[in-house]
Amino acid sequence: MSNIQFQSLCEEAIVLIKDTGKYILSQRQGFSEEKVETKSLNSLVSFVDKTAEEKLVEGLGKLLPQAGFIAEEGTSSKIGEVFNWVIDPLDGTTNFIHGIPTYSISVALTQNDYPVIGIVYEINLDECFYAWKGGKAFLNGSEISVTQTAKMSDTLLATGFPYHDFDKMEGFLKSLRYFMEHTRGLRRLGSAAVDLAYVACGRFDGFYEYGLNPWDVVAGAFIVEQAGGKSGFFTDRMEYTDGSEILATNGLIHSEMQQLIAKFYS
Repeated sequence: MSNIQFQSLCEEAIVLIKDTGKYILSQRQGFSEEKVETKSLNSLVSFVDKTAEEKLVEGLGKLLPQAGFIAEEGTSSKIGEVFNWVIDPLDGTTNFIHGIPTYSISVALTQNDYPVIGIVYEINLDECFYAWKGGKAFLNGSEISVTQTAKMSDTLLATGFPYHDFDKMEGFLKSLRYFMEHTRGLRRLGSAAVDLAYVACGRFDGFYEYGLNPWDVVAGAFIVEQAGGKSGFFTDRMEYTDGSEILATNGLIHSEMQQLIAKFYS
C-alpha cells in the first residue's frame, strides 16, 4: 500500500471518527453514573464506550476489509495477518463520566505491528491530530511539529497517574518531585492520547506514563514521531506499542528524561 493510499485511508477514517465523536458528545448531556460499569480497579466503562467502538469497528472494517482489530472493549475478535486497527473508542472515560471536557478517540493502523496511520480526535475542542507513514503530522489540516526546547528548566511536561499498577509508585513519586522542581510544571489531563497529541503539536515538551495499553498510546506516539519527536520505552528500546511504558518527547530532551526516569525507577 503506497503513501498516497495511506493518506486517503487516513482521511476516510477521520470522517468516521469525527462522526463517532458527535455521537459521544451527544450522549454526555444527561449522562448518569448509573450507566457505568467497573471492569477492574479504577477502570470504568459505559454503553457509550461500547457503542462508539462498535461504530468504529463497523466503519473501519468497510474501509479495509482485510484488517483486524485490537480494541479496548473487545467488540471484535478478528485479528489481521498484516493490518490491524488499534482502537480506544473513548480515551478518558473517567473524565467523560464526571463531565470533565478532556477525552478523545484514538485510532491507529498497524502493518506487521508497526504503525502506519495515527489519529487522535479530541472531541470537545473538535481537534483532530493525524499522520500517516511517509507524511507529516497535522492538526485540522495544518502541519504541526514538536518544540525545540532543549533545557529541562524551560519544559512543560505531562504525565498520568497509575490507576491499577502501584508497584512502581515510589519511583513515580520521585519523578514527580524532580520534574516539579526542575521544569515549568507538570500536567495530568486524564487522556494519554491527548497528552501525546499535545507533545506532537508543541503544547507539551514531553510525556511519560506506565501501566497503559496499546490502544492508549500507539496512535499518539506515531503522531509524535511524524511531527519530529521521539517515542519509546523508559529505556533505550523503541518498542512502545504494548503501552506498558511510554516516553514521548520533542527528541531534544529524550535522553535526559530517559536517564532521569531510569534512576528514579531503579
